Amino acid sequence: MIVVTGAAGFIASCLAGALNEAGYCDLVLVDDFRHEEKKPNYERKKYTALVERDNFFGWLKDNHRYVEFIFHLGARSATTEANVEVLQTLNLGYTQRVWSACVEFGLPLVYASSAATYGDGEHGYSDSHEVVESLTPLNLYGKSKNDFDKWALKQLRKPFFWAGLKFFNVYGPNEYHKQRMASVTLHAYNQIRQTGCMKLFRSHNPAYPDGGQMRDFVYVKDLCSIMIFLMEQRPKSGIYNMGTGKARTFRDLVASTFKAMGIPENITYIDTPMDIREKYQYFTEADMGKLRSVGYTKEFSSLEVGVEDYVKRYLIPHSYM
Repeated sequence: MIVVTGAAGFIASCLAGALNEAGYCDLVLVDDFRHEEKKPNYERKKYTALVERDNFFGWLKDNHRYVEFIFHLGARSATTEANVEVLQTLNLGYTQRVWSACVEFGLPLVYASSAATYGDGEHGYSDSHEVVESLTPLNLYGKSKNDFDKWALKQLRKPFFWAGLKFFNVYGPNEYHKQRMASVTLHAYNQIRQTGCMKLFRSHNPAYPDGGQMRDFVYVKDLCSIMIFLMEQRPKSGIYNMGTGKARTFRDLVASTFKAMGIPENITYIDTPMDIREKYQYFTEADMGKLRSVGYTKEFSSLEVGVEDYVKRYLIPHSYM
């Protein structure tokens, strides 16, 4: 039995689909299932039980002997979230309880951290444990994720296998519900379909041209492959970057979207909103050496290949993974 928290959300629902495809169908999906707009993300998955987020720890106490692995991907993931109490409760406190339960019941754990922990990148993008205390995230969401990473590394009692995953800029199916927080790929597809053009944020940093802001864009299917590898192989415990190791520009991403849609490229620029302008990351690129060092050898999807698959297999037919 494999537990997946956040299972109605983007990455976790894709993981549940990838687990099904790999032959794992004894899944326990955990989330707040009251949100009807997320129902298509999980309703066709093969699973054993749906467990409400608030009931999970009681369920786990009664059923832990049947559990083989826990993927804790549930979180408040909005980078604009300003409610400190919500972030402390869901991203820090809840994850601490999951960790402690895994220690108590002898269960392996993978949990979601974030590349938002790296802030403006002044310390680089290495997933070395030595830099975690020095990181200064640019928003409260990133701080909540880094606070847990720091807490986990200080614990004397740890799950016998654990991995914290620093997701970079993830795109792919099952993110229809995310609205403003959806990937640029989804926003680009919707804008292009409706208007024939795409508006990108203008650069407010002289080191980067308009559209030249760079991110490590990673296709969600590649992340699912890594997570299944970690579950099956259980290499060295620790924090791992989850990117491709190759930064690309937003212009590259949007150009790939136009191409996948078969529409001539038409890109214009608008000012970055003031509420995020001062905390805007202009460059991220994951150092993927640690993951490679523990035996993960699969190649990552190029931006062009990932966007084409996403657009043609999921966005155009409005389908789910």
